[in-house]
Amino acid sequence: MKSNSDDRKKKGSAEGEAAGHRIGRPARPAWGMPAAGSTAPGPGAARARSGAAQAAAAAGGPAAAPGSEARSGADARRAQTAARPAHAGAGAAQASATRAGAARASVPRAEAGAAGAGPRTDAREEAAVRTPKPRKRSWRRPALLALALAGTAGAALASAGAVYVRGLDISKLEHPLPAPSYVLDAKGQPVSQLSSSRIEPVTLAQIPMDLRNAVIAVEDRRFYDHSGFDPWSIGRAVLRDVRSGSLAEGGSTITQQLAKNLFLDSDKAWSRKLKELGYAIKINATYSKDEILELYLNSIYFGEGRWGVQGAAQQYFGKPVEKLTLAESALLAGLPKAPSAYSPVKHMPQALERRNLVLSLMKEQHFISDQQYQAAVATPIVLNPSSGADSLKGKYPSYVDYVMDEAQSLYGFTEQQILTLGLKIQTAMDVNIQQAAEETFKNDALFPQSPGDQLVQSGAVVLDQHTGEIRAIVGGRGDQVYRGFNRATELKRQPGSSFKPLAVYGPAIEKGYAPDSMLYDGDLNIAGYKPRDWDGQTRGQVTMREAILSSWNIPAVWLLNEIGIDTGMAFVKKAGIPLPPADRTLSIALGGLSEGVSPLQMAQAYSGIANGGVLQKAHAITQISTQDGHVLVEAKPQSSQLTTPVAAYTLTSLLQEAATSGTGRGASLDGRPTAGKTGTTQLPATAEFAPIGGNGAKDAWFVGFTPELTAAVWLGYDQTDAKHYLTTSGGAVPAQLFRQIMTRALQGVPVTDFNVPEEVRAAQEKARQEQERLRQQQQQQAELDRQQQDFIQQWFGRHKGRN
Repeated sequence: MKSNSDDRKKKGSAEGEAAGHRIGRPARPAWGMPAAGSTAPGPGAARARSGAAQAAAAAGGPAAAPGSEARSGADARRAQTAARPAHAGAGAAQASATRAGAARASVPRAEAGAAGAGPRTDAREEAAVRTPKPRKRSWRRPALLALALAGTAGAALASAGAVYVRGLDISKLEHPLPAPSYVLDAKGQPVSQLSSSRIEPVTLAQIPMDLRNAVIAVEDRRFYDHSGFDPWSIGRAVLRDVRSGSLAEGGSTITQQLAKNLFLDSDKAWSRKLKELGYAIKINATYSKDEILELYLNSIYFGEGRWGVQGAAQQYFGKPVEKLTLAESALLAGLPKAPSAYSPVKHMPQALERRNLVLSLMKEQHFISDQQYQAAVATPIVLNPSSGADSLKGKYPSYVDYVMDEAQSLYGFTEQQILTLGLKIQTAMDVNIQQAAEETFKNDALFPQSPGDQLVQSGAVVLDQHTGEIRAIVGGRGDQVYRGFNRATELKRQPGSSFKPLAVYGPAIEKGYAPDSMLYDGDLNIAGYKPRDWDGQTRGQVTMREAILSSWNIPAVWLLNEIGIDTGMAFVKKAGIPLPPADRTLSIALGGLSEGVSPLQMAQAYSGIANGGVLQKAHAITQISTQDGHVLVEAKPQSSQLTTPVAAYTLTSLLQEAATSGTGRGASLDGRPTAGKTGTTQLPATAEFAPIGGNGAKDAWFVGFTPELTAAVWLGYDQTDAKHYLTTSGGAVPAQLFRQIMTRALQGVPVTDFNVPEEVRAAQEKARQEQERLRQQQQQQAELDRQQQDFIQQWFGRHKGRN
């Protein structure tokens, strides 16, 4: 793209006129000196009056009369005026005039009255006789020297700046298109494309004037007047930054933003600001204003993975940019400042407020009339996203969203970098498992019937407990939007009884409790906390095995109180779920948490049990590299010890029984070992839910594992109220969803058993040997008994014959 020569000529002409105006301006008088034609006294007069008073005091006579003082001041001014053309002797002449005035003012009145009687003494002779006072050093010469040095330094800096700006490379403006990034599965195959729709450039003539004016009104109202940077905006931003002690305010023009987006990173250091300024000056000198605006509108990010006004118009309104209305143009113009915060897809109220602000700025700057403004603000936002997309765009949105979150939180990438740098993001996704989970969620027959205004929602995570690699993520039912709410990773809900193995039974086994240990199951009141079993009954005492299989509440709370709340919280923390101090209560035994947990957190916690007591940190990304293969990120396994192998195996055995013959039997896979725990949370104890009583639930969970995979499933409403609540439990729908996902995911995978620790194997072998010894001993005893019986029978037989 080349510059517009006519615009450059106009620019040069304007600069010449400005220069001519500066040359013809009258010189400004020096500080403290009266302007030409002025009669105001200057500093010389003040010095003359002061000298007269001092001379009178030295002679011992009275002070000079007002008239003589005025004359002295006039003489001094005349001497000062006469000396002004002679710059080199200005100081000496002024001092001489001052001394002469002082001498005349010191003559006594009687002597002055007798002037006609005798010869008059010449004041210059009298002044010559006196010893002159030392002159004060003038400040003008150092000041002029400092100004000269400052001017020289400024000129040097300006020259260096000009050389720097000339050396900047802005050739990238010819090719501003961002490169899409690819998400790869565990086998290295592309499964999703980020920013797959590259920029479709349009000419400025194709962009509606309303859209151009809207962008200028909100981003850079003096765009056509400044030279690439706006000193007024920069000054205001600097003042705000100084006051706040940060670099939050940018003061950037459209030209500066174009430079920042294409040539610089997003940090807010002063060095980056200076570079941005240099690039803006170079761009402004190379391209016309219309060309800069066209480049900006074609390259700026508008959110939802779309760049440029054409892509944004298609993304939000399903139409080409030429057909945008005033209200639609104002909405797009408000997005670049914060695309996520003002996205009408996620934050409609904020998007509407931002759009109306842009419209008010357009009216204020006279781009639109009051009638146009009123009509536009009254227009509702109606989205109509286009359906046309690349085959990889939008694939596996829940998993890809979490990949982006992980790239930002763990490795420091920005969303813009992920969408534009052409990265290759290798993940742990297993396409077969991901598709199995998504297809299960699409089967409405597996879910409770929902009211028409709100869908029963769900979220699920499947991971490999041996590595921590996340194989599948489904963040919700229904249509999924780009960067939407992910219920599998972002949700925070009460886990119910699925929390018992983590907060109670796991740490209790470490403390020495066994599956057959007896636990209390009666009326319980601990400092006012009175748990109840779900059936309203008590059994006096039950074994730990019975408590887990039937999910009794009282034994769990009693046992947590026995081992100590801190012991339970410590185990939960080792499982990757840190609890705040507010959760230091016995209610955590039943999953009563202040903040709640996500399916991802629960899956990771149970994976430590499934993996023999070793917890591998859950992660989706395994490697990030550039287009040319340069590796930027290499994920390293992060493991920690949750519990001992023996305790993990004992807990696994108990959870296996729960999934086989307990509350979780609906999750059991045919012919494949399965372990897990159900969880159901009650409705809030408020007046709204009082009529429902115990016939409803807020959340339902199933968390479990096989020897190969671990999964967590949550079910519930986004907004629970008297019309939207569950009538199912964790052992019903969530358990069935778990079973469907895992059955499909493990189709064709050989069946294996849970790993048995060496200590358990040794103990089992010892028990087997002991049983074998007892069996042999019993056989030997039986043989002895048989032989003894035979002997007795034979003896009686012999003796009976004798009788």
